[in-house]
Amino acid sequence: MSKQLRKPVRTRRLGALAAVVVAAAVTATGCSSGSSGQQQDDSAPLEVWIRQDAGSPAAESAEALTKAFSEESGIEAKLVAVGVNDFETKLQQRTAQKDLPDIVINDTGQLGNLVTQGLVREVDRKGVAGSGDIADRAWEAAQGYDGKYYGVPFNSQAFALLIRKDWREKVGAELPSSWDELIQLADKFTKEDPDGNGKNDTAGMVVPGSTTRGYLTWWFSTMLWSEGGDFVKKDGDGYSAAVDDPASVKAVEKLQAMFCDSKVVQPGASTADSATTHTVFESGKGGIYLTGPYMLPRFDGSLGKDKYEVVAAPPGAGGETALAEGENVYLMAGSGNEKGQQEFAEFAASPAGQKIGLGVDNGGIIVRLPVNTKVDGAAERNDPRWDVFQKVYDGHGRNAPALPNWATVRQVSSEGLNGVVSQCSRDVAGAMGELADEIDAELEKQEAKG
Repeated sequence: MSKQLRKPVRTRRLGALAAVVVAAAVTATGCSSGSSGQQQDDSAPLEVWIRQDAGSPAAESAEALTKAFSEESGIEAKLVAVGVNDFETKLQQRTAQKDLPDIVINDTGQLGNLVTQGLVREVDRKGVAGSGDIADRAWEAAQGYDGKYYGVPFNSQAFALLIRKDWREKVGAELPSSWDELIQLADKFTKEDPDGNGKNDTAGMVVPGSTTRGYLTWWFSTMLWSEGGDFVKKDGDGYSAAVDDPASVKAVEKLQAMFCDSKVVQPGASTADSATTHTVFESGKGGIYLTGPYMLPRFDGSLGKDKYEVVAAPPGAGGETALAEGENVYLMAGSGNEKGQQEFAEFAASPAGQKIGLGVDNGGIIVRLPVNTKVDGAAERNDPRWDVFQKVYDGHGRNAPALPNWATVRQVSSEGLNGVVSQCSRDVAGAMGELADEIDAELEKQEAKG
């Protein structure tokens, strides 16, 4: 067993689970007990939470998914679309009230946090109907530090480049074949007036460099891994920091140069979140954006489908790698209908559930790339650009490391990276040494230090 799940963490996890189970607000009429000891009723209604804003097209798709499940199973399921920005806060409030929803559809990056708090049940991968049709990479993102599974995959994605095609043709450049060439293209977009308005008002690279929710680490992961660097590395039974390794330092030096020397990023990049960077790209102020496929419908409408092209991020010194992530269906602890929980997860991951989640009819995309290999998302959408993202995911996608709590390490690393792009005089090697110490200290707290 891994060190993370030895007595200190296991005690906390089981203690939290027991508290949830004892006070779970479910009226159970069945005669059996679930895995946590909670009395079970296989017909009890399910409360389903998803991280979407109420009234949005995505929430409509989630509502359609929930209704289709109820019609299929005969189990009443109520969807609650919890706001994107305050999802974690509301979930913690329900945790404090010892009244968790039955199902939560949330980011793969939150898995460790949910597990260490004891909020989710373990999933038997082999016992999930249709599990063999779910992509292995998607299952990997549902796996905890201890090797066990704590969610059923629902949605996946990888990141690719959106490049202003008209700008590239204006400056007479080819598509980049390396990260160095990509940065050179960004330099041309910054300095050669690609929009032809006679003003110095364009940025080559659009970067969400804020520390909020670890955005800078989120964006930089693809570049760092492609250049052969890393945040952490395997070390015996655990992990140790890798941000101060030579390849990592070199990649961070390139990142700092983009902000401080060539200045190819948009003004205010070090404090920009994704909501800001979306606007920068679609308003014609930025030329290259590394992002997910979910932005295509919005940019098609605001910018024009003919104005930009979708290409895989090029290889760097370490090869071709792109951040992969997604969402899982989490079976929350203390439910009075564990059988229903699993049935919902199985339906969501089935071809029928996945096709609803694609949002082809209403534009409400809650499945970006299908986790079910029997569903061809690009064909369903009749848009080959989605296949670029699918091929990146299948061939070069890489999930965040399965730490006990990756979200915390992501936040720590984002703050360290933000320091070197916000203060151009900072020595990168020295700063990464300090960041490595902070990451190692966090790994020690998580009992994951090798």
